[in-house]
Amino acid sequence: MKDQTFEAMITNFLIHLSDERQLSEHTVKGYRRDLLQLRAYLEPLAIRSWTKVASHHLQGFMNIGHRKGRSGRTLRRQLSAYRTFFNYLAREGLTKTNPAMEFSAPRSKTKLPATIDTDQITHLLNINRTDWHSIRDRAMLELFYSSGLRLSELVASDIEDLSFSEASIKVKGKGSKERLLPVGSKAVSAIKAWLKVRDNLPSKNQPNNRAIFLSERGTRISPRTIQERVKQWSRRLGISFKVHPHTLRHSFASHLLESS
Repeated sequence: MKDQTFEAMITNFLIHLSDERQLSEHTVKGYRRDLLQLRAYLEPLAIRSWTKVASHHLQGFMNIGHRKGRSGRTLRRQLSAYRTFFNYLAREGLTKTNPAMEFSAPRSKTKLPATIDTDQITHLLNINRTDWHSIRDRAMLELFYSSGLRLSELVASDIEDLSFSEASIKVKGKGSKERLLPVGSKAVSAIKAWLKVRDNLPSKNQPNNRAIFLSERGTRISPRTIQERVKQWSRRLGISFKVHPHTLRHSFASHLLESS
């Protein structure tokens, strides 16, 4: 069995996947594709047996894929396939070690979150209209940027979470952990202006909860409404790219680091 060709050993492995492990046809084809790509890389190196493959051969192949722009997810999937294959060869008594276990797949470059510069932030926060929606939206934007809140935290915030004397807001984040965040002076002023008109709902309904930010029907504002309002204001004020609530959070962190 040790004299079997590359192709024969791949075929036996794929039969094992299909018959013994009962993997789907799609999954088996994926394993075959990954192994044939590796075989094509090894043959010019005069490696004629899977038992001669060392970890540096596999690592060289993965590095080429990385340089060609294959994603970290693709490379990790391929490496997982090779580990499974060499485990099978070891089970069959064909190898003593698994060369694919001796290193990790290259990772994709992390894409940095989008941010907007301080001039654009100033422009976005410069909402001078005095209607109910505009006063609310300015308070939301100021609080987002001033305190670096998550969207879910802003939605869930209640009036009693605010402390104007300490210029802070208490939020409950991931894992129900409470955090006390500072609120800037401009955000404090915008929130105070909003609370003066908060109950004057356009729908003439009575607000039925203690949420800081309401919809015009008097209910707690929804994440979707906030996302749409942020997009509308960014377009209206001439910002050329899409601004999302998390953009303000990331910009807050970025500008805080720059100022420190």
